[in-house]
Amino acid sequence: QVQLVESGGGSVQPGGSLQLSCAASRYTYRATMGWFRQAPGKEREGVAAISPRGEATSYADSVKGRFTISQDSATLYLQLNSLEAEDTAMYYCAAAFRWGGTLWTFLEYARSEYSWGQGTQVTVSS
Repeated sequence: QVQLVESGGGSVQPGGSLQLSCAASRYTYRATMGWFRQAPGKEREGVAAISPRGEATSYADSVKGRFTISQDSATLYLQLNSLEAEDTAMYYCAAAFRWGGTLWTFLEYARSEYSWGQGTQVTVSS
């Protein structure tokens, strides 16, 4: 298990940018990590994931070309560009140290066996 703390959320206008951060309590280069989001009344959905040592990334179709996931030794990042009203949600960081599936399946469900942060709110509104 690892403790995760997200930050960087806020309110921006459509077309704006934000960078989210997720600080981990331990070295995470061996973990599969990702970002999920949950809008009011909707299920939590996978947004972006990164493999151990950052060798590969995967994105939901709705954010491809606009969001970028990256990491350093103990912090996960999500750069959000060209934000749209539909991106408004609580954004959560997730980690799994023994994930044996693909990044696509990592994002498919918000599994309880992942370690989760408490979330950071992103609001896109004019």
